[in-house]
Amino acid sequence: MAEDIKEILKNIESKKAPAYQWQDLALRVIKELRIPNFKRSAVFKVCKDNSRAVVEQALNDTKELCKTGNKWQYFFKVITAPQDK
Repeated sequence: MAEDIKEILKNIESKKAPAYQWQDLALRVIKELRIPNFKRSAVFKVCKDNSRAVVEQALNDTKELCKTGNKWQYFFKVITAPQDK
């Protein structure tokens, strides 16, 4: 029994929590839109420079409006478009 617990504990991956909330949001955007590795840093910059509400709105708009193709490209078009608010 003790050996089983040791095996389980060995196999558990420890994930480091993001230091800032915008990093967590960026990781969520990367995962949901399947953003390629070469654009990851751009997502982190977008999430750092914009409010959470703006990024989430762009994410939701992207998922709603872009049904085919590369959603990540559409996300960057939406997030860089001028905001009429």
